Amino acid sequence: MEQVLFRHNRPDRSVTFEEYCAEGGFDALKKALTAMTPDEVQQTVIDSGLRGRGGAGFPTGKKWSFVPRNLPGPRWLICNGDEMEPGTYKDRVLLEKNPFSLIEGVTLASYALGVRHAFIFLRRDYETAAANLQAGIDAAKKAGLLGERILGTEFSCDIDLHLSAGRYICGEETALINALEGKRPNPRQKPPFPAVKGLWGGPTVVNNVETLANVPAIIANGAAWFKGLARNPEGAGTKLFCVSGSVVNPVCIELPIGTPLREIIDQACGGLKPGKKFKACIPGGASTQFLSEAHLDVPMDFDPVVKVGSRLGSGAIIVFDEGHCLVEATLNLIKFFARESCGWCTPCREGLQFVKEILERIERGGGEERDLDLLRDHTRFLSYAFCAFAPGAMSPLDGLLANFEDEVREHITRKRCPLKG
Repeated sequence: MEQVLFRHNRPDRSVTFEEYCAEGGFDALKKALTAMTPDEVQQTVIDSGLRGRGGAGFPTGKKWSFVPRNLPGPRWLICNGDEMEPGTYKDRVLLEKNPFSLIEGVTLASYALGVRHAFIFLRRDYETAAANLQAGIDAAKKAGLLGERILGTEFSCDIDLHLSAGRYICGEETALINALEGKRPNPRQKPPFPAVKGLWGGPTVVNNVETLANVPAIIANGAAWFKGLARNPEGAGTKLFCVSGSVVNPVCIELPIGTPLREIIDQACGGLKPGKKFKACIPGGASTQFLSEAHLDVPMDFDPVVKVGSRLGSGAIIVFDEGHCLVEATLNLIKFFARESCGWCTPCREGLQFVKEILERIERGGGEERDLDLLRDHTRFLSYAFCAFAPGAMSPLDGLLANFEDEVREHITRKRCPLKG
């Protein structure tokens, strides 16, 4: 299988600047600056079918196209590397092995958007990734691939690395913008959208690490090549899947998008641990709905996963076997979301706490039949929150009630967790 994001990886260290360049690194940037207009770069990304790899899956080139060309003043690009969702660690693995694809991707995106100053907003705990990125930025600048008049052209661009102060809410793009401005990271009202009024009031695009790291290969090899990498006809490119939980080999692996879930678990991860049987999984990080055994053959791409009632999200697959209590697992996730809420709006601030208390009561054996209706109500009520944080937090609960309601009901009728004796 052709590798895109892991193509330059070394088994036990990060690739060096010299090695990356010797293997075609920064050739896409040279091609774009000498033979393509910014509009042509943007159109190539649109034609490639690349969709955002941070969770939402919005078409990347289309997102770029929302930035008005005629607004005065500077415009900005922010790479979101504030990877804090449980089970999601793909961006960390990517940057610890190779920071240069991201640096080149950020520079190409900046060229397409008319950006002169870009930011990489990185989770503070990612110390190795941060060191790699800063060293990579310094090396690229020394080689004339960043800074003023890159490669002797009229295009100039700088990249600043910003270490986040923390909190999961910073992954929401407008909360991230507030944090970068030094404000409390509460989400902003939309509209206006960041493409029109974002960082310091200027047009701003926010893309994920994995998303931007794909751009150099797309420009170097073309849109048709990228689309042809997928396993399913509606897909495009490869995807980083990070798998954890009850599997033999937890792994972060690059596979063609559209690879069936069963194949990822059985082949890439060596199947479930000895003596264990598959029960469920979260397919795209903590803010996605549980899938059951009936969904093992779904192609892991955005639209096919939506059709079976979940989301591809970040591609973080958390596997549960028959010995795992999914009420307890859902409670664990809700505790995380309740703690990480910024508290800006009532549905999120109060609703998540209430859901947590209901699930705690059910898990302790004090649940009542009416609790099922209360939980269902809250999967709807929290959709009225100010941003996507609370609806995402309700996703595992929604999946629990849709696919494993019998397990919740058994907790209530037995007055205890049936898996704990």
